[in-house]
Amino acid sequence: LSLSVESDQRLCGELRKHSWSGIPREVRPITWRLLSGYLPANMERREQVLKRKRDEYFGFIEQYYHSRTDETYRDTYRQIHIDIPRTNPLIPLFQQPTVQEVFERILFIWAIRHPASGYVQGINDLVTPFFVVFLSEFVEEDVENFDVASLPLDTQRNIEADSFWCMTKLLDGIQDNYTFAQPGIQNKVKALEELVSRIDEDIHNYFKRNEVEYLQFAFRWMNNLLMRELPLRCTIRLWDTYQAEQEGFSHFHLYVCAAFLIEWRKEILSMVDFQGLLMLLQNLPTIHWGNEEVGLLLAEAYRLKYMFADAPNHYKR
Repeated sequence: LSLSVESDQRLCGELRKHSWSGIPREVRPITWRLLSGYLPANMERREQVLKRKRDEYFGFIEQYYHSRTDETYRDTYRQIHIDIPRTNPLIPLFQQPTVQEVFERILFIWAIRHPASGYVQGINDLVTPFFVVFLSEFVEEDVENFDVASLPLDTQRNIEADSFWCMTKLLDGIQDNYTFAQPGIQNKVKALEELVSRIDEDIHNYFKRNEVEYLQFAFRWMNNLLMRELPLRCTIRLWDTYQAEQEGFSHFHLYVCAAFLIEWRKEILSMVDFQGLLMLLQNLPTIHWGNEEVGLLLAEAYRLKYMFADAPNHYKR
């Protein structure tokens, strides 16, 4: 058994190493399941674990979903119901009633099983990369325009359950981002400010002179893991690395945000007032970004982490 555990751990280590620089589309679904810890490395146990977890999720649906109209959960469900049509509004896939119902179930079940935070705006975005990646297993053409209702019901259910569990695994590592007053995000924005003050004093002082607060733009970067700033294809590539990196979502993301900010150095320093700066920071022109830009961003983030993460005379974690 210990040999088998050791080889499983070695396999996961190898997988992380090879995934850091991006995962090929055709193996991304199984790799994400493995990296998130949802699927065991041990091949003999995989089928059994998947079946058990998928059944467990639909057990939660039977047990809890009818309570969405109860007084206790009505507000939670209403907020989810309002937020879902706003999730990636420009992508047809997410406007389909079938998909919106899937998201409602996933988010509602997650919220009532995590009463410390409940549902918070922003969590709705975190389902989308998992959903698209697990859907891509069954769709060769353009996923963003695919009619999900045309898939067999069992396939739809598997995609839904897998998206729920992988999102849950992700949120387990960053839940203090979403508890009351969102302390995790407040701390991360503060950490970003301190980091930027050390790596680019010009930008930091320019913000001060123009009275720009980091919370005004970076709250969203932390709350939505940069998903509102990047095309979905870039988020998926970014998450390859986040899942390969130890504490990718909870710690490495900070360095990605710093690298992302400094990427726009020239544009930031050319803005003449508070209004212009904020407009730029809330609408950064990434629409044409692809794997190459994300790869460069991650390389710079890695360099910053290497320089600052554990250096006592620099930014302290």
